Amino acid sequence: MQHAGHNPALSDLRRRIVSLDRSARAKRGALAFGIEALDTHLPWGGLPLGTLHEFAEGGLEAEHVAAATLFIGGCLARLKGTILWCLRGRDLFAPALAGIGLHPDRVIYVETWKDAEVLPAMEEALRHGGLGGVVGEVAGLSLVASRRLQLAAESSGVPAFALRRWRNDAERASASEPNAAFTRWHIAPAPSPAPAVPGLSRARWRVDLLRCRGAEPHSWVLEACDAKGRLALPADLPDRSDREAVPAAPRGDGGRPLPFAADGHGGPRRVAAARRRSG
Repeated sequence: MQHAGHNPALSDLRRRIVSLDRSARAKRGALAFGIEALDTHLPWGGLPLGTLHEFAEGGLEAEHVAAATLFIGGCLARLKGTILWCLRGRDLFAPALAGIGLHPDRVIYVETWKDAEVLPAMEEALRHGGLGGVVGEVAGLSLVASRRLQLAAESSGVPAFALRRWRNDAERASASEPNAAFTRWHIAPAPSPAPAVPGLSRARWRVDLLRCRGAEPHSWVLEACDAKGRLALPADLPDRSDREAVPAAPRGDGGRPLPFAADGHGGPRRVAAARRRSG
């Protein structure tokens, strides 16, 4: 008897279903990350709108979900409209969201401390429509609750972001339970190289796509959101897909490279330095 997973007819049916679903999502649109390696891996060319997306965090500070919060905030910063954010505590630092392009004036904060309050508030907001996005901080996300959120998001076209927050091992154990989220992500801090000059370098995240309809799980190391909520691939990684050719440094008459100014640019300071040496 042929195994169902290797049945050509079933495989073809799955491909057709994914194709139909992809066409429907294309009409609603998707939020592109602006990173070719990431956007081309997702069947819709980005994060599909009108769907539910789940985010969790790993690492020693996973309890505070700082990286996952900023990842979501960067996505919302590149969307238009008002954002509804259902809180599980009073520890959301609005200036940090403003630093990645999500101004506090765009965000409505709802103090819903329990999952029993967060999930209904999210669903009501999603069905209302007219919002740029809805975020809910939850510990558990059951199949039934996530399905209701998914249907509400589909009906209005508003994207929903479920930010998983766990305070103890019992709540963390719910992470393995299935749900109806369209994509499931895991965000964790990643080591950053030492800066060339004293100061803080741009943070890096390990971004894991755990589940996605129509795509395989995958992982990337990305630079954290900038002031406009945009991610980037680190320039020093060998698999950087958008790597550009670095122009050769200009050289003097003796074939020695001309020095660059301290700010990394050329111009009069570089030319003046070359003239002083040649003189």
